[in-house]
Amino acid sequence: MHIIVTGGLGFIGSNFVRFVLNEIPDIFITNIDAETYAGRKDNLVDIEKEKNKNYQYFKGKIQDHEFIENVIKTYKPDTIINFAAETHVDRSITSAQPFIETNIIGTHVLLETALKQKVKKYIQISTDEVYGSIDPPAKFTETSLIKPNSPYSASKAGADHLVRAYNKTYGLNTIIIRCSNNFGPHQFPEKVIPYFISLALNNKPVPVYGDGLNVRDWIYVLDFCSAISMVLQKGKPGEVYNVGGDCEMTNLDLTKTILKKLGKSETLLKFVEDRPGHDRRYAIDCTKIKNDLGWKKKYNFEEALDITINWYKNNKEWIERRTKQTAFNK
Repeated sequence: MHIIVTGGLGFIGSNFVRFVLNEIPDIFITNIDAETYAGRKDNLVDIEKEKNKNYQYFKGKIQDHEFIENVIKTYKPDTIINFAAETHVDRSITSAQPFIETNIIGTHVLLETALKQKVKKYIQISTDEVYGSIDPPAKFTETSLIKPNSPYSASKAGADHLVRAYNKTYGLNTIIIRCSNNFGPHQFPEKVIPYFISLALNNKPVPVYGDGLNVRDWIYVLDFCSAISMVLQKGKPGEVYNVGGDCEMTNLDLTKTILKKLGKSETLLKFVEDRPGHDRRYAIDCTKIKNDLGWKKKYNFEEALDITINWYKNNKEWIERRTKQTAFNK
């Protein structure tokens, strides 16, 4: 099986590349990444050093039609898995254009090329944020309406609509995976968990938006990778699969948990002005992927958070090589 992974140097993409190379012996991966601030080659330095015969890498943007068509035409993959995206809500509020260019135009380029080159399967990695906010105890299912509230989530929703349209109109075998908040090693330290770990380790104030009661569902990145792998091998054409960790938590409780695990005082906690359009609660029902494909998560939150904290403690140089960090809460 030959798959093209776009955005494979990013947080989830790099973890997935490493995961499937270990899990599926006969897989060959062509990784395409634009090498942005959050996608760095050192996220897969171990794979590069191994000179794995089942892996190759090309630098390029998914919105570059000529480049994408050349790679796909030359290497003829069975499947494209699109991780490539601008992902940060606060950055999208500051400047939406990069999100439109990568998340919508880039997805369109991939779909057009997949159709033209007769790629057998296309998998879009999306987000629970496309659904918008929901009051408890309800949860979003795969048939819930799409109501994005930020430029980021709107761009991902736009991409999802294109993916669905290429399935319904042209018969392209497409699948959409929508996931809750991921965390784990190699996540760029603008995201809340690595950012707060980094701040707390340096005894700096940890900023929490608004009253801190916004709720997110958390899933360890390797559990999400296992879900993607299962969809790759068993997913049905035209379907949407929600993937969640069944671990809802307020941002305030998350922050307090991180501080406690690091042995830091809650005096580091600092409430700051809320961001515009901040969704109150994300919650998705992932019964479908459990029942239809037999997926289940392996890691509980406490265990996975301990692994994550230890990784960042032991990889301070990795954090230091990253660019300026800003107080962003997803």
